[in-house]
Amino acid sequence: MGVLSGAAARLEREAEEAAKKRRWLEQPATWIKDRLGEHIWSKQIEIADSVRDHRLTAVKSCHGSGKSFTASRLTAWWLDTHPPGEARVVTTAPTGDQVRAILWTEINGAVMKAAARGNPFPGRVNETDWKLGKQLIAFGRKPSDYNPHAFQGIHAKFVLVILDEACGINKQFWTAANSIATGEHCRILAIGNPDDPSSHFARVCASERWNTIRISAFDTPNFTDEDVPEDLRPNLVSHAYVEEMAEDYGVESPTYISKVTGDFPSDSEDGVVQLSKVRACSSPEPTPRAADQLVPIELGVDLGAGGDETCIRERRGMVVGREWRTRTRESAHAVGLVMQAIEETKATAVKVDVIGIGWGVVGRLQELRSEGKHKAAIYGVNVAEASAKPEKYSRLRSQLWWEIGRQLSESRGWDFSHLEEKDRERLVSQLTAPKYTLDSSGRITVEKKDETKKRLGRSPDNADALLLAFYVESGPRVRWI
Repeated sequence: MGVLSGAAARLEREAEEAAKKRRWLEQPATWIKDRLGEHIWSKQIEIADSVRDHRLTAVKSCHGSGKSFTASRLTAWWLDTHPPGEARVVTTAPTGDQVRAILWTEINGAVMKAAARGNPFPGRVNETDWKLGKQLIAFGRKPSDYNPHAFQGIHAKFVLVILDEACGINKQFWTAANSIATGEHCRILAIGNPDDPSSHFARVCASERWNTIRISAFDTPNFTDEDVPEDLRPNLVSHAYVEEMAEDYGVESPTYISKVTGDFPSDSEDGVVQLSKVRACSSPEPTPRAADQLVPIELGVDLGAGGDETCIRERRGMVVGREWRTRTRESAHAVGLVMQAIEETKATAVKVDVIGIGWGVVGRLQELRSEGKHKAAIYGVNVAEASAKPEKYSRLRSQLWWEIGRQLSESRGWDFSHLEEKDRERLVSQLTAPKYTLDSSGRITVEKKDETKKRLGRSPDNADALLLAFYVESGPRVRWI
């Protein structure tokens, strides 16, 4: 009798264990709660359920929604709930730092948490690899580290491919990802900020083949008052962040649209500079340049008026370089900032917008040059005067915006890859702000700076300084490379 009751108890335990595993497989949120003691909120649950149900899931998300956290927990869930040895997870992001410092840091965190709770995951995990015995069951690499032939050798019944920061991943890698996730039990999760409307990620999000989920900042618990643990709220996008983005970039800017509303900005038909073209001027990692590709070193100076910023922008060859900014109406202060920029860059030429206090600044900089205080050539530029091509442009400003702003972005002539993210986003937002029309003579007319400022609540001072940095007077008027 005792033997029979013991066997019955064992069978009951086995049945309970099997039921628990089925529940965990069917309910990722329950697995996360039971295995890690963590709570995921409604949109994260929607992502997890989509990976469970759909072969292809795309998530376009605002900043600070916990998207990489979700992907990390799904990595662990996938390996823990599928038969050992039959599941694989392959992850990537545009750069090695993004692979290590974002997704795999979160994966390692999940592994340590499970171990601390006395219920460790199978296998062992290091910086970007997860091994079960000698078998590599999950790994993360940047796209350039993957061998296309090695991809073809990844075969398992249950394969999950995670494309983190998906906007920066090129089409060839998407093709490779599809090649290893062909089975009915395989999945691809693409997740990221929707920055670039020309990216393959944008096309994926518009495809009916993909189950696409959008997460706006206004969908998150700090805005909806969804019931979540209080210690979760500081990890999610805040009201202060949204207000800062609106103030820094404007609610109509591409940066605000992608990082706050979680949607792809679109190219404006009447915009001088197209967003998709500017985005193409920046690679995920800085592009190495030879010394002869980093000259000339020149500065553009847009002087603040009426509360606008005074902005100085550096160019090194075609590389968009550093910036200096201040809010001042004092010409002496502006001269001092320009002198600082000349000293730090060793610039050979400085081009200053002479409208407002500009003539005084140009005069003083020329005096300082004659006194031997610097060696840069100083040029005053009046963007309100007639264009060098009066039959095509109504004013010089229109010519600069069209022939430098539009044409350099369309030809990918600029290199934005060396800029810090916040600086790059400010430039992108300002470059894509001005609109243009054709006057009665069919000439291109870029709206005045005051009109842009009135429409958006901010002035494109940094972008104007950038155009001046690339502007060079020659002969009767202008050349710009």
